[in-house]
Amino acid sequence: MAGDLKLNEKLLLMEIRQPAAGEFDWADFVKISFSHHIEIISKTKTLDERLFYIRESAIHCWNKYTLRDYLRTNLYLHRGTLPNNFSHALPDSKQALKAVLSFKDQYLLDFINVEQFDEREEDWDERVLENAIVANVKKFIMTFGQDFSFVGNQYRVEVAGEDLFIDLLFFNRELNSLVAVELKSGKFRSSYLGQLNTYLSALDTYVRKSHENPSIGIVLCREMNQTFVEFAVRDYEKPMGVATYRTSEEMPEKLRKALPDIEELKKLL
Repeated sequence: MAGDLKLNEKLLLMEIRQPAAGEFDWADFVKISFSHHIEIISKTKTLDERLFYIRESAIHCWNKYTLRDYLRTNLYLHRGTLPNNFSHALPDSKQALKAVLSFKDQYLLDFINVEQFDEREEDWDERVLENAIVANVKKFIMTFGQDFSFVGNQYRVEVAGEDLFIDLLFFNRELNSLVAVELKSGKFRSSYLGQLNTYLSALDTYVRKSHENPSIGIVLCREMNQTFVEFAVRDYEKPMGVATYRTSEEMPEKLRKALPDIEELKKLL
């Protein structure tokens, strides 16, 4: 069993690997504008990274501003590196690959005001985080990725007379799956997976439609030990992954200075 899981993970990693220069479809090069190329050349360092953004821009028809967002959040580095159990929890290898490519291991939530957080009140912190995401749901979906639609927050599912409330619920058209997101303001804990597993069971039993694929769960927390997460998640049967988030205040100083100051932006507007 363990050997099969390792093999599945290796096959997924091979699929995720971006094409090298010799395998690149150079027709994509002329499908994007000169402005796209300027953005890519000025904000990337390696050839493989540049080919990745050229290919993604061509395939998904990104405009210049969407490309800038993905360059700013370093999609090349974070895509496909989410610690997860998709390779065995989703028996269809194509669906597992789609799931891996649909999520990142880190998201930039630059609309979050970290001054509102208080580490002594974790539950309150998570509600502040949730409210900020709901208030900026369009920005969050742009950050989260393509093909996501917002279903609701504190989504209620009743199981045997007990009420369950899912922090954020989305639907992904490419995956044809419900995606439950649990928000945590601190460091990852293994108990979060048990909670999320229960939510996914409830969604699959009472909410998921017959033509939809199994629901997927994501724990979105402040920090994690990736090796520990990979160990903790591997024996769960429901498809789950763990990602972290950061705010603009936590970005490297050089990158943070490149962003417009919100007060200056207000004056300009």
